[in-house]
Amino acid sequence: MRILITGATGTVGSNVVEQLAALDPSAELHALTRNPEAVLPEGVEAVVGDLAEPATLTEAFKDVDAVHFINFAGDQNGPIPDPAAVVALAEQAGVRRATVLGGIAEGPLEQSLEASAIAVTYLHPVEFMSNVLMWWAAPIKAEGAIREPFGDRRSAMVHPADIGAVAARVLLEGGHEGESLLITGPEVVTIRAKVRVLGEAIGREIKFTELTVEEAHEKWRGEGMNEGVIAFLTEALGNTPEEGMTVVDTVERITGRPARGFAEWAAEHAEAFR
Repeated sequence: MRILITGATGTVGSNVVEQLAALDPSAELHALTRNPEAVLPEGVEAVVGDLAEPATLTEAFKDVDAVHFINFAGDQNGPIPDPAAVVALAEQAGVRRATVLGGIAEGPLEQSLEASAIAVTYLHPVEFMSNVLMWWAAPIKAEGAIREPFGDRRSAMVHPADIGAVAARVLLEGGHEGESLLITGPEVVTIRAKVRVLGEAIGREIKFTELTVEEAHEKWRGEGMNEGVIAFLTEALGNTPEEGMTVVDTVERITGRPARGFAEWAAEHAEAFR
């Protein structure tokens, strides 16, 4: 079976590649990339192409059975300019099955796939555990402290490997055509709990200071964030939607194994916080 993974060097895409290789070593894995020098796991073939330029995709889709799609393109992660052309090329090449990593809202790529003959499954993961690296690694290493608002904010955050595992099963086995799969971790954790678990993983206490919203805005402005990002963070952290803090059994139901918890993720990445 030949599978094309778009976004293969990203957080989720790299895990899709890893989980596919583990599940079926005989699968031919091709990674769509704009960078011919991209570093990929052994046995994964780089295919140069760009979702933003359909003319570059003809060879990428050749003899491909299944595709893992991302629904954005370009350096700024903007929308795919002509998703209908991308899907038409995939359909003409004989692609039979696809997964799409996206948000809760359906976009033009999803609509084009829905209108095609390709069996498509939509993946909707909640907050990634790996986001903690981006936001917290530097202050924990430098100060051993976290200063954030909404300390009791609840999240059913998901391990990226579990997103990859769900995608891999669907791509290899099918059986979920037309489904939208919400993907969560096995537990709901608060910001305070994340700080405590990370402290246990690195072997030292991490101090947590809860900020008011106004204090958080001042901190974020000092870190160079613009007002649009600040507004987004305030809404996302202060008004987490119900699906973002409700555990569902998608990972275990699709993969046959329990979802990985935050403590497991923290132990795997402890060195990054020391």
